[in-house]
Amino acid sequence: MAEKIRLLVADDHPVVRAGLRMLLSAEPDMEVVGEAVDGKTAVERALELRPDVVVMDLTMGDMDGLAATQEIVDHLPRTKVVVLTMHSDEEYLRQALNAGATGYVLKEAVDTEIAVAIRVVQRGEVFLYPSFTRVLLGDLIQAEETDDSSEQNGYELLSDREKEVLRLVALGDTNREIAERLFLSVRTVETYRARLMEKLNLKSRGELVRYALRKGIRPDELGDS
Repeated sequence: MAEKIRLLVADDHPVVRAGLRMLLSAEPDMEVVGEAVDGKTAVERALELRPDVVVMDLTMGDMDGLAATQEIVDHLPRTKVVVLTMHSDEEYLRQALNAGATGYVLKEAVDTEIAVAIRVVQRGEVFLYPSFTRVLLGDLIQAEETDDSSEQNGYELLSDREKEVLRLVALGDTNREIAERLFLSVRTVETYRARLMEKLNLKSRGELVRYALRKGIRPDELGDS
């Protein structure tokens, strides 16, 4: 029998958390392993439990869901984040994706969408509430039109070793795992990642991953070396 998807639920409303626990625990392939009442606690619990997927509210006290999402994605690259929110504003969607979330579901559709979204992001794909698909497509087209030449120039400035590190970041490897693959020290890998971000004008691991995907660098292209 396949292992269940391990979930952390972060929401500041007890009734919402209880409802999500009941809803998701009824799914045969899911298990709620923890809860958090705010963003700070969500980060702490994620680092402790290392869930497969975090279901994250955006509006919470003591660190909001966006900041918590970025912290979790940066420290736990294999943990996925599905934002579950009442905010239907397109700007919230953009901010959530920029923070590293790979799923975005409105609370009004939680009964029908949340389990599907969790399974989709666990497979390494992106799930958006259907009405937001056009927003993402429009952003991608605009980004391709305005940024392609500058991105290409930035990529050409990278050394072969920096490109290797970029590929492994896209794979989801931690600094320690990259160091072991490339026979380097962790500190050296951290230096390479800092250079990558500086040369490409990126600010987080999530942005590095999205850059790699835009460049067509896919995990399945990577060998075991």
